[in-house]
Order: sequence, then structure tokens, then C-alpha cells
Amino acid sequence: MTNLPIGVLDSGLGGLTVASEIIKLLPKEQIIYFGDSKNIPYSKKSKKRIFQLSKNIVEFLIKNKAKIIVIACNTITVSAINDLRKLFQDIPIVGTVPVIKTAVKATHNGRIGIFSTKKTAESIYQRNLIKEFAKSVKVLNLGSDEIVPKIEQGKSIKTILEKELLPFRKAGVDTLALGCTHYSLVKEDIRKIMGSNVKIIDSGAAVARQVRRVLEANNSQSKFSEPNEYYTTADTVQIKKVIKLLGLSGFVTRI
Repeated sequence: MTNLPIGVLDSGLGGLTVASEIIKLLPKEQIIYFGDSKNIPYSKKSKKRIFQLSKNIVEFLIKNKAKIIVIACNTITVSAINDLRKLFQDIPIVGTVPVIKTAVKATHNGRIGIFSTKKTAESIYQRNLIKEFAKSVKVLNLGSDEIVPKIEQGKSIKTILEKELLPFRKAGVDTLALGCTHYSLVKEDIRKIMGSNVKIIDSGAAVARQVRRVLEANNSQSKFSEPNEYYTTADTVQIKKVIKLLGLSGFVTRI
């Protein structure tokens, strides 16, 4: 199980930011990426539907010889990771959640924000993370369902971002944890709106480190890399743009 690929899945394009961090940290690993852009936004779907969609993707990645599954989507993680781990017990599954512990350590004024989709923000999973790791600070936990579709369509989101980020600015948070991997694609826009004094933290690097830990524990690191493969259920125009933006390379296929 050494020179087999890492399977990465997301509801669309956002998980490419996580894939990028994995590639930076583990350059000898091959990535097989699956973005289900046809079915976005996942945040408006039931937990049952999210599980079914993500189950199908995991099965696809396993058929393509993935040695580990990375759920590069907060909404899928909080909605389905426990059930997916029960179903696929023979393969490690790494999820993506906001780096709340990091945000708590980073804040100077004791006020942090967590910005995700509505389903993630309202989930018991995320609320439990906040209770466990953020007892010592004030937390503003908000979600939006307007941003992901715009990012997927390649449309301007400045006006929407300004509206959705206003509560965080009014609350005076000095640290903002991004709880949606799509938001990492517009991190610089978020930074400009929030101001230079606010730290913007996403989960990509932390997920990559966890993937490395799992591979090392299982002695399944690759010795050389094959070309990365990217699969999408939508038109390939947007995914190719994001791949280029992130400096990635590989083959893109619509399925």
C-alpha cells in the first residue's frame, strides 16, 4: 500500500486548497481528487443525502486504489464522517474541521469567529468542538449558504462577503477560522475586508499534517509520485482555473 494514491473529496472546488497543502507537504504522493460540483451546495441537503453522495465518491476513490481518504469538506465531515468510518473500516478517513484550537491560541483579545456554511455552523459536531476547545474565549459561530455557489460559478462575491463578514467585524474578533474549504479560495478577499489586524486561519495545512501522521503510522508513504488526477461532475472550466491558480498539475476528467 505504499505507492498508491491519496483520495481527496469535496462537494466541489474548495477541497483543491487542501489537496494543494498535501502536495506541498508530501510531494511524493499522488492525489486523486473528486469534486462533486454538479450537486453543490451540500449545505442545503439532508444528512442522509450528504452521506449517500459522499459514500458514492468514497467508493469511486477506493476503486481507484486510494490508500487513504481525505474529506476536504467541512460540511461532509460534520454530517457524514462518523457513518463513513463505520462503513469503510478498512481504510483511514481524515476529515476537515475548523482549526478552533489554533484560533484559541492565536487570539489576543479572547474573541474568535468561525465562518462556515450554515449546516456546518449549526451542526452538533461543530458545537461540540467549540465546547471542547474554546471554553476560554468568546466565539461567534456563523454560516452562509450564499458564497459557495458564487465561487463555483466564478462570480464576484465581494458584496456578499462584506455582508456576511460584518457581524464578525462588529463583534471585534481578532481571529477568524474558516470552516469551509471554498473560503480558502477567497482568503485574501476575506483578509482585505476583515483588516490586517485580524488573523485568518484555514485548515488545509493541519489536514495535510494529519495525513502525513496517518501514512507514517501505517508505513504507507509513497517513494515516487504519479501524475495527479482530478475528477469533476460539472464542466471542467472552473476546476481547471482553480488548479492553475493553485499551481497544481495533472489530468482533469468530467464524469
